[in-house]
Amino acid sequence: MKSLIAAICVAALPNLGGAESLKTIFVDVTNETTIDGYLWLKRPVIVFANTDLDVNFQTQMKSLHQGAEELAARDVVVLVDANPSEETALRKKFRPRGFAVLLMGKDGQIKLRKPFPWDARELSRSIDKMPMRQQEMRSK
Repeated sequence: MKSLIAAICVAALPNLGGAESLKTIFVDVTNETTIDGYLWLKRPVIVFANTDLDVNFQTQMKSLHQGAEELAARDVVVLVDANPSEETALRKKFRPRGFAVLLMGKDGQIKLRKPFPWDARELSRSIDKMPMRQQEMRSK
């Protein structure tokens, strides 16, 4: 019986590592956060809100967490800024009014900007239509 439990635990270890690495796609924005560190490596999705109690913000974050695995497969990093009083560099650059979601390409250009929550599946489809993503899929 102990060997069966050990075998199950060993089999589950890779899954635990995967779940742990999915947490790293979510980053709380600070005054030091910039897009520069993600250029050509990640596709930033920036979520702005005036408070983390905003219904749109909560809906968006729930959707992103549910789709975290497919977003991670597309090299997405989610930058979360729900505190306008900090006036972060990202807030100054993109000037959101209330809730906003921005999808950026690996080239640092804004590909999509929405004032309402966007489903992770729709975001994934938009990413899959990008020329760089199509090139990545062909090379795999």
